[in-house]
Amino acid sequence: MRPALALPLALLAASCQRPPPVSPHYVLGAPYQAGGAWYYPRESYEGQETGLATVYPSGHVDLTADGEAFDQTALAAAHQTLQLPAVARLTNLENGLQVMVRINDRGPATPHRLIEVTRHTASLLHFANATAVRVRLEVLPGQSHDAVDAVPDAPKLAIVAAPRGEVVQTDLPPPGSAAPIATRPTTIARRPDTEPAAAPALRLPETVVQGAPDPGQLFVQLGAFQSYQYANIQRARAANLGASIVSRRDGRVQTHRVIIGPLSTVQQADMMLDQVLHSGVTDARIVVE
Repeated sequence: MRPALALPLALLAASCQRPPPVSPHYVLGAPYQAGGAWYYPRESYEGQETGLATVYPSGHVDLTADGEAFDQTALAAAHQTLQLPAVARLTNLENGLQVMVRINDRGPATPHRLIEVTRHTASLLHFANATAVRVRLEVLPGQSHDAVDAVPDAPKLAIVAAPRGEVVQTDLPPPGSAAPIATRPTTIARRPDTEPAAAPALRLPETVVQGAPDPGQLFVQLGAFQSYQYANIQRARAANLGASIVSRRDGRVQTHRVIIGPLSTVQQADMMLDQVLHSGVTDARIVVE
């Protein structure tokens, strides 16, 4: 190589390796398929979920799904359907430790896991296993509104807020029993814009709270319905796998959940979920109760 060309070529190589520019923005997105399951992103500023957490592997992409710099040292996580960004309380049910996490990425790319967390989050929560830890995820309304309001392109629609509590499937036929139904994301009311939004606080305080351990038991949930008829249709699709209906009343609302379990180990839960997905129930998930 001639010396006169060495410096320009070196600069060109360095520019090619430069990470893409950071540009935090609001993300919801259309329904998508990953790992053999369908996901329907929707706004949700309240409610909680249980399931299994996994840890981001090494060599993740430079940017998260909402345009933030990916950082293994931050309290951050990926979720399959929540609006991005969101803020949630994440509890390791196996030891009771809790931290707040900023949800700024899509994932995990498998229905076997509820959430994917950074290594630092896993370290603070003392994850004993990098691939499957029993967790509870609680969306924090105020912090999530603040996170969304502080990034560009966030919707500002004023619509009646959804009720508190667990999100359940409405009286639609079970997935796979009819042609796919197009779903529209639910937009939750935001507070009036009384003052300009501050720059987004991308890093959360590293405050760890010790709660009571509650490891619970593993189940595969095939769906939650307000109609017993649709719950029974879903149960019939996996009757040979031991599916049953558990009904619960919360005030005037009765919910019928179709579940299989309890299952003794994570391996058993993973194998059962594979069988349920193969039967055509493409939105089944592993839960902890």
